[in-house]
Amino acid sequence: MRRVPLALLRGFMCGSLLLLASCGWGAHQDGQGERLPSAPMGVTAAAGSATSVHVMWNLASEDPEVTRYEVYRGTTKVKEVLGAEHMVDVTRLQPSTTYVFTVRARNAAGNSGPPSKQVRATTPAAAAADQTAPTRPGRPHGKAVGSRAAQLSWEKSTDDRGVASYDIYQGTSKIHSVGGAQTATVVTGLRPGTHYSFTVRARDAADNLSPRSDPVRLTTAPGSDDGRGTAPTGFRATTHRAAGAYYLDLSWDAPEVDGVITEYQIHLDGRPVTSLVWGGSPPRGKSTYSFYVGRDAGVGHRVRIRAKLPDGTWGGFSAERTVATGSRP
Repeated sequence: MRRVPLALLRGFMCGSLLLLASCGWGAHQDGQGERLPSAPMGVTAAAGSATSVHVMWNLASEDPEVTRYEVYRGTTKVKEVLGAEHMVDVTRLQPSTTYVFTVRARNAAGNSGPPSKQVRATTPAAAAADQTAPTRPGRPHGKAVGSRAAQLSWEKSTDDRGVASYDIYQGTSKIHSVGGAQTATVVTGLRPGTHYSFTVRARDAADNLSPRSDPVRLTTAPGSDDGRGTAPTGFRATTHRAAGAYYLDLSWDAPEVDGVITEYQIHLDGRPVTSLVWGGSPPRGKSTYSFYVGRDAGVGHRVRIRAKLPDGTWGGFSAERTVATGSRP
């Protein structure tokens, strides 16, 4: 039987398939010829406790725009986050178990690109009736690396069952996590010309947390966007009356920052009165919120709002608005 050369066979197949994808074998396109996101790079996974794993990856380029990331454990999708996020904690896992994770990027049309390379993480054994927290991480040090990153290090904590991971905080926000064998890391996604205060906490397999380390204070190098543009815009305040009480109605647009904003702080008459934390996916575009301010008409209020930024710092305040209960917009 005569054998057909592989190159000739491939060319025949390509022509027979009406030149699908221009014979671009392996091209990242869907059936409509749409360009799909590339596979996420730099994917890592580290056990956070006996029942959790911290998965991180590098943000993809914006061509095409990535609107979502999907995190898979084996073939099961376990997490989905907005396109500006690059890390998740996968919880409800089994102790002493090795898991395989991949990450896929999804575009605005809802189509997913290829999966990343597989990464593995093994959860430690569960510690029965362990109520002893690790010791405080010692002698933390840090330095700014340019305008958008910081290098941190600390002395290891001790624990009767072993340290599973270290969590890095900016203020009260956890912004990073590394495995228990690491005592140094690089924190990225910071803002130029900004003051930071980082602390480190050790976590054991039973999810016991150590006291915070001493703070590491540093300032990133100046840049073209050092602190500007972090305030909510289009801020408006009105009131309405319902069931004999007055409510303050707020609306605003989120600042354009590298990441997702999940928390806002509202200041009324010069002092903070409430924090608004979004559950699930934060709204895109304009946000609204209403809260009770009393039952008396003709009472004036000054109100403004600010966002907690993805790097754990507070952004700038919005313009302050003055409104009185019972007044017309």
